[in-house]
Amino acid sequence: MTPILPPDLSSIPSDTENTDSDTLQFWNLGLRPALLESLLGLGYESPTPIQAETIPLLLENRDLLGQAQTGTGKTAAFALPILNRINLERRSPQALVLAPTRELAIQVAEAFQRYATKMKGFQVLAVYGGQGYETQLRALKRGVHVVVATPGRLIDHLERGSLDLSELDTVVLDEADEMLRMGFIDDVEKILEETPEERQTALFSATMPSEIRRLAQKYLNNPAQITIKVKTNTADTIRQRYWLVRGYDKLEALTRLLETETTDGVLVFVRTKTATQEVADQLSARGHASAALNGDMAQNLRERTVDQLRQGRLDILVATDVAARGLDIERVSHVINLDIPYDTESYIHRIGRTGRAGRSGEAILFVTPRERRLLGAIERAANKRIEPMDLPTATQINEQRVARFKLRIGQVLSKNDPSFYRELLAEYSQETGTPMLEVASALAIMAQGESPLLLPEEEELLPEPAPMRNNRPSKGKRSDDGLVPFRVEVGRRNNLRPSQLVGAIANEAGLDSSWIGRIELYEDFSTVDLPESMEAHLVKALSKTRIGGQMLKISRLREDARMPSRFSKGGGKPFKKDFKKDSSRDFKKDFKKGPKSGSVPDFKSFEKPKRKKNP
Repeated sequence: MTPILPPDLSSIPSDTENTDSDTLQFWNLGLRPALLESLLGLGYESPTPIQAETIPLLLENRDLLGQAQTGTGKTAAFALPILNRINLERRSPQALVLAPTRELAIQVAEAFQRYATKMKGFQVLAVYGGQGYETQLRALKRGVHVVVATPGRLIDHLERGSLDLSELDTVVLDEADEMLRMGFIDDVEKILEETPEERQTALFSATMPSEIRRLAQKYLNNPAQITIKVKTNTADTIRQRYWLVRGYDKLEALTRLLETETTDGVLVFVRTKTATQEVADQLSARGHASAALNGDMAQNLRERTVDQLRQGRLDILVATDVAARGLDIERVSHVINLDIPYDTESYIHRIGRTGRAGRSGEAILFVTPRERRLLGAIERAANKRIEPMDLPTATQINEQRVARFKLRIGQVLSKNDPSFYRELLAEYSQETGTPMLEVASALAIMAQGESPLLLPEEEELLPEPAPMRNNRPSKGKRSDDGLVPFRVEVGRRNNLRPSQLVGAIANEAGLDSSWIGRIELYEDFSTVDLPESMEAHLVKALSKTRIGGQMLKISRLREDARMPSRFSKGGGKPFKKDFKKDSSRDFKKDFKKGPKSGSVPDFKSFEKPKRKKNP
């Protein structure tokens, strides 16, 4: 392919380490200069394998069937070609990305925004349940170029008539097997029937079960097929741990780790050049010998900074992936990923800076709740389970601080002659009648300064965690061991299927399907067994969630209120006979192993909606 370079290289920020041939490979893909400028600003180097294979195909307007895990860089693989052809003058949706979960939809929308920072006027909208309709309706009315949506909420907008898909150029199905697992494939098909036949379609899936292949055969036009297998590994000498960021400041958590971990040299990785300087400055203000390392620094300054870490004059470098490329320092005991990398290869390269030549090393990863899927992808790529870790408590921090303070006293006494000050303090004590211990205490306060030595003992970091993925109950778990009944105001009258309810709860509340128990469908409402400890979280997460346009309005239900006689005004007995006939009756099994053939309704029996023609 003939290299396509930006017409004005001066428009791209100077970054001396971004001038090699590896980085220029992105320029060879035929992307517009505004995108290249954004990529360089983000520190992107050469394309990942999936980007190198996918971007040229999508730029040629080919349909695509891609098999790739989370963490391979596939978001940029489909987002960059979409942005490359966006017409900023058109204010109607030109591309639609379907994602199985709210978290993934937000991540993908944020990625579009990052890549389009140099495209003035570009608008992307994340459409998902759990968020008020008004915000989404206002954005759609103003006009957006790209919509990233979960299937359920998108269906609601289609039924409301608030979203028109008739002018779409591109549709992307991201993590299609996950949408299948969550029972959304029928909704996906309904959405695809509302899009133009002339659209470009790309389908990405980590696995290719028969139902996904059927979907691809039905809706993709002679697609190119690519398969990306991540082959990475990490040294056995590196201990890998992660901390789940919940309700606490990353920087404060980092400070606590640095206080309690026995470290030598430390590399802290962040995503942006700006963050390197901000974090380094904040760590320095807390007494840590730290410095930034980023692509805006001149080469000789970067080399001097690295030498300072190597020689022990610095203890911490805060770096981006690009700035740390090729870094080889024996004195690195810890690699801390303050920002989780977007692709697994970057993670492998980052933590490879420690544990070299048979030495032991520590790798610590900060993970926000909506980045858990990236954690899973990293574990699969590294073929190693990453251990959860507890952040140090206030008590542990205080013990370390007291020990260091005592050590400092000993070091001062061993290196200095205290006779002059001893006489001075004795004179002060005699003149004022102040005991020597009180005088020493005053000097300790002076030495410590305004920052208190100890943290308040009651200051702890995290609330008791809600049930997490992998903390699964035993088979048959019911109300007597953690699950209690809840009522939702949606029932058979709303054409509710159990799989829809499971999908909504798993998606909006972030709850693993194994924590969802017995479901009973009534005419005007339904009941579902859920963890008692999550009542407040569930009510908040599902308070604005809709199924088929109807609010769930979840509330706690007494166990004895399940009896039909208690519902004389609420719709009568559960439709047990109809429930057995429901095509989604095996939804629990589907969530664990994927649906069997025939578990998804045959859309051929439904009347297809009339498609709006392009003007």
